Amino acid sequence: MPAFEYEAVEPGGRRVRGVLQGDTPHQVRQLLRRQSLSPLAVREVDERGPRLAWGSRRRHRLRARDLALITRQLAVLLRSGAPLEEALRNVGLQNRQHAVRQVVAGVRARVVEGYGLATAMAEYPGAFDTLYCSAVEAGEEAGELEAALERLADFAEEREAMSQRLVTALAYPVLLTLVAMAILGGLLGYVVPQIIQVFDSLDQELPALTRGLLWASAAVKSYGLALLCLLLLAALGWHLLMRNPAARHRVQALSLRLPLFGSLIKGINSARFARTLAIVTGSGVPILRALQIAAAVVPNLPMREAIERTTLEVREGGVIHKALERSGYFPQMTIYLIANGEQTGQLEQMLERAA
Repeated sequence: MPAFEYEAVEPGGRRVRGVLQGDTPHQVRQLLRRQSLSPLAVREVDERGPRLAWGSRRRHRLRARDLALITRQLAVLLRSGAPLEEALRNVGLQNRQHAVRQVVAGVRARVVEGYGLATAMAEYPGAFDTLYCSAVEAGEEAGELEAALERLADFAEEREAMSQRLVTALAYPVLLTLVAMAILGGLLGYVVPQIIQVFDSLDQELPALTRGLLWASAAVKSYGLALLCLLLLAALGWHLLMRNPAARHRVQALSLRLPLFGSLIKGINSARFARTLAIVTGSGVPILRALQIAAAVVPNLPMREAIERTTLEVREGGVIHKALERSGYFPQMTIYLIANGEQTGQLEQMLERAA
């Protein structure tokens, strides 16, 4: 039974949106009228071409917490023996978020038509990325869809927890920096000019530090707005520069050589690579395809190219850890763990530990 998006008006005049199952748009309108709703627009979720103002499939996006929740719900329902179509219906009913219900209903409609779960999810790239769809596809082919979804749910929950810890850790220093900059601007722009006349009354040469402070205050007072516009233009120019692949490659390669920050960038990208490779290999994806997927999720271009070269070497009979080691980008602990995993046949476990 296909799913339909609707927009209707309640008796009080408030507009509401949602998703309903029905055979035809006419049946959905009848269902809405039985709920005392006046339908304004009804459109099939999986219809191709122009959509309602709510956006196309590509624009459908899910927050990390919503994706983790529906993945965990789906894994639990399938593990309990529920059919896939019924599990999707229950997941949609249990979520109140309009975007979640819209995406789940669209996926369910495609599954009812006979498509595989991975194929249905691939039609919503804004909600389910390549990693997600590949892991689901491998789980379907191996008959271990529940296990694949559980791995994806663990990954999504860990990523959400990491994001929350990062935001919490950065909130105070960012706020402190902004307050400090505001106070400094106020001092240079308004306080220091008020006391300049005190220095003018002194018939002696001022220290260099004091003269520098007075110069900075005069610059802020006279050219503060121009400096702010210059900073905004510089930020815009940097953003446009980073859209150029060649320039972004050079900047990211340089960032890997920075003291302290270079090691941090390498660690973050290595962790993302190891975690992704662990998920897709654990779901049954062939190693060459798994390396391609893992390379795609690494944002640093030089490290991504190193993984792509590793894929070529593995295709020719090489081993993963030696190819990664030659690039010089990946931490030695990661290399050692991958080498142990390849030698013992426990690559998935070692990759998770490395991540």
